Amino acid sequence: MKDLTKGKISTLILGFAIPVFLGNLLQLTYSLADTRIVGTFLGEQALAAVGATTTISNLIVGFLLGLANGFAIITAQKFGAGDTKRVRKSFAIAIILGAVISIVMILAGTIFINPILNFLNVPQKLYAASKQYIIIIIVGLWVTMFYDILMAVMRAIGDTITPLLILAISVGLNIVGDILFVAVWKTGTWGAAAATVLAQFIALIICCFYMIHKYELLCLKKEDFENLEPHMIKGMLGSGMSMGFMSSLVNIGSLTLQTAINKLGQDIIVAHTAARKITEIYMIMFMVFGQTMATFCGQNMGAGKFDRIKEGMKLAIIYTCAWSTLAMIASYTIGPQLVYMVTGTHKEAVITNATNYLKFDTLFYYVTCVISVLRNVMQGMGDRVTPLISSGLEMVGKVVIAATLVPWLDYTGVIIAEPIVWFIMVIPLIVEIRKTPLFEK
Repeated sequence: MKDLTKGKISTLILGFAIPVFLGNLLQLTYSLADTRIVGTFLGEQALAAVGATTTISNLIVGFLLGLANGFAIITAQKFGAGDTKRVRKSFAIAIILGAVISIVMILAGTIFINPILNFLNVPQKLYAASKQYIIIIIVGLWVTMFYDILMAVMRAIGDTITPLLILAISVGLNIVGDILFVAVWKTGTWGAAAATVLAQFIALIICCFYMIHKYELLCLKKEDFENLEPHMIKGMLGSGMSMGFMSSLVNIGSLTLQTAINKLGQDIIVAHTAARKITEIYMIMFMVFGQTMATFCGQNMGAGKFDRIKEGMKLAIIYTCAWSTLAMIASYTIGPQLVYMVTGTHKEAVITNATNYLKFDTLFYYVTCVISVLRNVMQGMGDRVTPLISSGLEMVGKVVIAATLVPWLDYTGVIIAEPIVWFIMVIPLIVEIRKTPLFEK
């Protein structure tokens, strides 16, 4: 456990962020390995089948992760305030809400899988393989939900090392599972999804045993699930849904773009899949400092230390801007090599389109730095509306571009989509953050 309300801010933020960064890097390592394994052993058509449904899986998984992190903000606030009883209560509520929501999503996803794939305009030749992949991901959502909740609650009390170690185990199992299912047993695309769910399930069991023996604070008893306070349930549901929908709105916009991309042919689908995988690497630091600031601000909000929140926010923006410069340099120097690393293809159409995407979008990452930090700071401080408005603008912007610029400019319309909406969605964040106690004289 780590108290983030005391001590040197830069040291605390970096000490918290580095394990989170390594964890996200491990997750991306698996994602890239998964893409390469599928592309190498199953071919470009199978890779396109997975890529065609990536946005919907990102939408669902992103929502659950946001939900868990939103629940954990309340836990972090109670921990920062020294209220151990409500730390356990918040953990118990997270488990209850997580169970209900994941069951509802599994039922909805399995019932409406065909309409979802039709909405995505998945090509007929990719339809069967895409459906096999995404249905396994959907059925395993309950594992994903509980895994995310346990990871988030440990980070809420300042422990970022344990989630990192457990994630390392999960990623290792995932890669081994991919090789066995896809390369050895020749299962097809559904094997890649099964390997992911199975690895998370094993990691979930390990995490449960560890928490029972390590953290008495998080060892729940029957009474922790009784006499739950309605205002705490409401607060956690509001915080969780806010962060979950914030992620979802972003991914809904990307999903809408994917429906347009899926009409542009297999080479473009593969190119965009590669570009998005590399973009995930580039944006890893945005997610890292977003998670860091949500917990840092949650604990300091509970302790009423606004000056520390403001200083932490400034440092997080500086750190992410420095990373953005490195991402831009990488795109202009080794962009084609990165695309090949992800896809294993030498096709000029794939490499050129993916590289153009990376070169253009990284020029505007400095705006994204501000967005990522500010909306997590505001979530940590209890503002659940402004980040949603910002993410809603991103969704609307991508929907409009998918309907207008992509039919007109083809993949160029996709490339310019995100920078356009970034400049729009940062406006409400800047306006509202200046109204908070952070900027009171």
